[in-house]
Amino acid sequence: MARNFVLMTDTGSDLPDEYYTQHDIACVQLGFTMDGVTYGGDDGATMDVKKFYELLRGGAMPKTFQVTPAQASAHIEPFLKAGKDVLVVSFSSGLSGTYESYCTAAKELAETYPAQKVFVVDSLCASLGQGLFVDYLVKKADSGASIEETYAYAEELKGQICHFFTVDDLFHLKRGGRVSGATAVVGKMLNIKPVLHVDDAGHLIAIGKAMGRKKSLAALVDKMTELQTLGKDDPVFISHGDCQADVDYLIGLIRNRFGARNFFVNMIGSVIGTHSGAGTVALFFKGRHR
Repeated sequence: MARNFVLMTDTGSDLPDEYYTQHDIACVQLGFTMDGVTYGGDDGATMDVKKFYELLRGGAMPKTFQVTPAQASAHIEPFLKAGKDVLVVSFSSGLSGTYESYCTAAKELAETYPAQKVFVVDSLCASLGQGLFVDYLVKKADSGASIEETYAYAEELKGQICHFFTVDDLFHLKRGGRVSGATAVVGKMLNIKPVLHVDDAGHLIAIGKAMGRKKSLAALVDKMTELQTLGKDDPVFISHGDCQADVDYLIGLIRNRFGARNFFVNMIGSVIGTHSGAGTVALFFKGRHR
């Protein structure tokens, strides 16, 4: 059934470009700067994500920037002008000010286009957690749900999108203030790998640690076992910071425990990767709660 409104998100969702095209999703580009060059945004340069991780491993220090109200407005307004309503699914407000920019733009545009509707959803999600959330909303909208029904579904669903991940190097979490300098140094010396999640407020929270890489990946599956409410058609999303072999290992663990699953795998994009670093593995699934 044809969708009767526009579904919009941003690249904080880490979905591949072909997904946005295939599912007719408008996408706003987040961005970063590296060595004085701007990448992403509306008119920045482009960089292959593999090249990004190569530079990151070599010591590059990128910095990210959020969507501004003007940028958000520029993306939303053409649809309103064409008589279409818009549902925006934003990167977590717990990690970025992008959600507030969308809200500011929506409020200002409402005065110019009073006949059209703009709903902004704070996904409280990141990376392919946001991507998984968008995927559920695509299916809801394509079933014939109205924009109001899809928005209500989104608000009900977002607390059930579970995010669990581990990183191979604590440096980038230390740089972002997520762990202390002492924790990062000791963790590296002892090969301690943190286990983290995104909580109900959309914040990044450390919830445990494991000795070594394989045990940290197994810990992700343990959390999935504890919380998952997956039906036979519910997908499992996995994103990674250029470490496909670890993803393959994780998928093997999940299959051994749960049998065949519908997996969707993509690399963590440059904006999220700036903060998580190379070697991150993240697991996303629908659960009872986060």
